[in-house]
Amino acid sequence: METTIPSFPGTTAVDVSGRLNTFTPTETDGSKAHSVMMLMLVVFAAGLGLVALILRLLSPQIRKYAAGGMCRSTARLDGKVALITGANSGIGKETALDLAFRGARVILACRDVEKGEEAATEIRTRVGGAKVEVRELDLADTCSIRAFAQRFLREVNHLHILINNAGVMMCPYMKTADGFEMQIGVNHLGHFLLTYLLIGLLKRSAPSRIVVVSSLAHNFGWIRFHDLHSQGSYNSGLAYCQSKLANVLFTRELARRLHGSNVTVNSLHPGTVRSELVRHSTAMSLLFAVFSMFLKTPKEGAQTSVYCAVAEELQSISGKHFSDCVPAFVAPQGRSEETARNLWDVSCELLGIEWD
Repeated sequence: METTIPSFPGTTAVDVSGRLNTFTPTETDGSKAHSVMMLMLVVFAAGLGLVALILRLLSPQIRKYAAGGMCRSTARLDGKVALITGANSGIGKETALDLAFRGARVILACRDVEKGEEAATEIRTRVGGAKVEVRELDLADTCSIRAFAQRFLREVNHLHILINNAGVMMCPYMKTADGFEMQIGVNHLGHFLLTYLLIGLLKRSAPSRIVVVSSLAHNFGWIRFHDLHSQGSYNSGLAYCQSKLANVLFTRELARRLHGSNVTVNSLHPGTVRSELVRHSTAMSLLFAVFSMFLKTPKEGAQTSVYCAVAEELQSISGKHFSDCVPAFVAPQGRSEETARNLWDVSCELLGIEWD
């Protein structure tokens, strides 16, 4: 008499005599598996369809929420001069458009002059009598920054609004003309030097304002004084966060030094905006495309920049951080006075300047 150890379909059983008994799935088993798979696909497709329907029905509310705060100020800027870096596209161009509409003379400081002229032409078309001009400025080259400032000071008598808007995000490891890591070099050091060279004119034009476009990403940044230029190791995301934290720290320290000068400086987070800024990151570009409904348009993203530049209630407010046209949270590392002073000193040393 033989005894067989039980098995299941598709497995092999061994009887006590050592012979192998092979069991194969029946046709019925295969049909059941196919049916289960088809049912799962149908449920998944139905779930996606339901989500799509809900998003479509709620899209007006979603867009309204994603748009964020709007600048309600009706302040005019007739006779005022505004300088905006990186104003040939995105929120920079929309900020320039808004200030031109308010009557300001707007100077677009752009690395790509051709694109800058295209933006200026568009603004003139949309705003009758707009006073808009384009000047070349490469924030990745201190020689270009100094040449820009020298010409600007020679030809422009007043400066009431400086908006440090230009930036790069999550680019591959690159260096500026002066050997700085590109993101800290452009986002922080380039604007630091530009502001230093124009601060005298801003003081003579007071009351005046400096607006620094930072990011929510500053929450995830740390100033790596031991490797500020990421020469030891480079992570494009962390380097971006460091540069945005530097923006916040620069704003706070500059506000302290400008106390009593009638020149204010504030930083801001524009929101998550559909723009060319993510062009260096395939993953971010894909995410932005998929979730575009939840992103701000460039016009919506420009609202806080405009608010910080024109709102009457901010006339004497300095050293603060804003988002959606209201005061915003600043990470603990962005509130450190010691870190801000150290970064100031290191920045001056790197740029070869003395700024007391």
